[in-house]
Amino acid sequence: MSRKGQASVEFVAVLPLLAVCLLLSAQAVLAGWALWSAGNAARTGARAERVGADAEAAARGALPGSLRPGARVGSADGVRVTVQVPALIPGVKLPPVAASSTLDAGAGS
Repeated sequence: MSRKGQASVEFVAVLPLLAVCLLLSAQAVLAGWALWSAGNAARTGARAERVGADAEAAARGALPGSLRPGARVGSADGVRVTVQVPALIPGVKLPPVAASSTLDAGAGS
């Protein structure tokens, strides 16, 4: 049995697994970015609410443009921002992520 070319065959056999691992890692990074962005927008909305400004508009304005469509912002008890996680594979619908923030009356003193 010849061993010539065995490394090339093994490499080609492992390529699909490497591609899937890379795709899953990139998708996890996108989910983390969406969650971080939602948290940042919720904090921005809470600060705006604390000074009497429009919390929903401030939170929506703090979101990156790609997350604004379909984002839900509520300010009933603090500010809660829910965004859809972008999917790398077209047609795949991932669950949304949400973050909330509030500022207490004594937070700045």
